[in-house]
Amino acid sequence: MSDFDSKNTQETGFPSGGSVAGNSGARRSRANRKRAGIAAALVCAVAAVCTGCSTSGSTAAAASSSSPSSSTSSTAGHGIPGGKAGAGGSNARSGPAAGGSSGTVDSTSASGFTLTTPAGQKVTVKEASSTTYEKGTSQASASAVTTGESVLVLGTTTSTTITATQVTVEAAGSEGSAASTAAGVVPFTQGAPSAAKKVGQIPANYTEGSGTIVSGTPANNATEAALAAYPGGVVDRVVKLSNGEYEAHYIGVNWPHHIFIDQAYKVVGAF
Repeated sequence: MSDFDSKNTQETGFPSGGSVAGNSGARRSRANRKRAGIAAALVCAVAAVCTGCSTSGSTAAAASSSSPSSSTSSTAGHGIPGGKAGAGGSNARSGPAAGGSSGTVDSTSASGFTLTTPAGQKVTVKEASSTTYEKGTSQASASAVTTGESVLVLGTTTSTTITATQVTVEAAGSEGSAASTAAGVVPFTQGAPSAAKKVGQIPANYTEGSGTIVSGTPANNATEAALAAYPGGVVDRVVKLSNGEYEAHYIGVNWPHHIFIDQAYKVVGAF
């Protein structure tokens, strides 16, 4: 066997005595098997990558769903909860807190009633055995709450649902859309930017999220003052600031989002 034949045999893997046609067919067969093997390997590799992506995506989704959502306010935004936050940004506080709203009763049921604020926000009110009622300045019962009545509701607020501690049936004409318009309240509109304006006195050192959440009489008095000055939204919490004043956080409208009340429960500013 010549050096050439020996070399050819080692490189091709065929005996030197094989025919050219036979060698070519064998080479093609081997090449085909090699290509098939490479293709199979690529398929496996792609499948593994896709499986890894799917697993990674599922893991990320699971982690996202199990992570606590940042508030907004829960309430994610300043408008209707779940909407986009207004120009002032989202206050970091969340969870049920003392607050309230006012408006006209739309419907009643055994468990409570619904109302619509002067700015068009729908509010669900849950009544409890401990809920107290007033009509004007006199004590009343749950039967005083009827469709079409104007009411002020104070209680524990979660988004636009209030578990009422006190319901006051107000005198006819004490609130309405005209009052909302006169106060400059901007009703919530999906997708519309919030008004960026400040009125009155804003504490110089105020930052969103500052202060201590309060309840009881201070929260009720501050909520009533805020709703009287700016009817139309929902107070979902009241905080006491370092200067002794209060801030009522407002949702359900495009403006205002923060209403400031002094120690005498007089509204002094908003933005």
